[in-house]
Amino acid sequence: MGTTTALKTISVKDLAQKVINHEDLFILDTRNTSDFDDWKIEGRNIEVINSPYVELLEGVDSILDKLPKSKEIYVICAKGGASEFVAEQIMEQGFRDVYSVEGGMKAWSEHLEPIKVGELKNGGSIFQFVRIGKGCLSYLIESDGKGAIIDTNRMLSPYEEIIKEHNITLTHVLDTHLHADHISGGRELAEKHGATYYLPPKDAGEVTFNYSQINDGDENKVGKTTIKAIYSPGHTIGSTSFVVDDQYLLTGDILFIDSIGRPDLAGKAEDWVGDLRNTLYRRYKELADNLLVLPAHYMGINEMNDDGSISEKLGVLYQQNHGLNINDEAEFRKTVTENLPPQPNSYEEIRETNMGKIKPEEEQQREMEIGPNRCAVR
Repeated sequence: MGTTTALKTISVKDLAQKVINHEDLFILDTRNTSDFDDWKIEGRNIEVINSPYVELLEGVDSILDKLPKSKEIYVICAKGGASEFVAEQIMEQGFRDVYSVEGGMKAWSEHLEPIKVGELKNGGSIFQFVRIGKGCLSYLIESDGKGAIIDTNRMLSPYEEIIKEHNITLTHVLDTHLHADHISGGRELAEKHGATYYLPPKDAGEVTFNYSQINDGDENKVGKTTIKAIYSPGHTIGSTSFVVDDQYLLTGDILFIDSIGRPDLAGKAEDWVGDLRNTLYRRYKELADNLLVLPAHYMGINEMNDDGSISEKLGVLYQQNHGLNINDEAEFRKTVTENLPPQPNSYEEIRETNMGKIKPEEEQQREMEIGPNRCAVR
């Protein structure tokens, strides 16, 4: 029985738009169950089932009763090949709206969705780039034709598009800390645009390249706005937060919406937990409650606002975030050191790449980053 209609495909960009719009979606994931259990597409109104490709080679009879007759079916695999085969099999069974996701979970991991999160006081705006497949968040601040990017991912074209579209001259590229769960594109982007690349010096002891230091209290002018650095150790020894325009607090991996940062990606949990507590319970407490917290990661779809962005007022987090409400220091220490998730995949190689010690090929960099982020303590 031949297929009557040609197979349809969908780009990860279009699929991401549907997830961000909280659409009702049905996804069939054909990767191995262990990979699926580690990391999958999630959303407010998403039903996702897993049936490994190897079990569908002889046909899709085993899953027919699980497939919706009246909805689109999106089939995804690791890289986009197996999903085409499975989608065609499903269509041969008389289902009409079946799509194969182009590039699979590998492409999903790399998609960045720019969302404008707000205006700046003297004109200009701040964009959040949501890396929906990995939970990484990065930021573009633009004011008076000048721009700064914070916590750049290695996929540079999404930033380049906005820079071009808004006719921005990039002057500053900053990392809140030396990342261990994704490869930073900061240095490369800065070199390309003749911008200055900033890194906290306490995280840069082993880097092999030139960078500009960002220290506590430093203020950088970007157009008509100011980025002020606040030393906030605890996730790493150098972790630094940025207050933009006295409106926004970029917390890096120190404070998230629903959790707090983990203090051990260099295996230093016991040493750094005191720093983490000091940052969360003293340094941040001195800041204004109405600052909008913009973290470098999010853990789950429940943290997403209606427009797809991730943010919350600092005062609200002091009321609602469990990690900010453990008054007993010993209990805090215990919570943080005993609830550490597993280390991210390849975190040691990612740190070495971000130090400039190793230079993996692009395909290898992709492999190193596959999987979820694990920067939080719940």
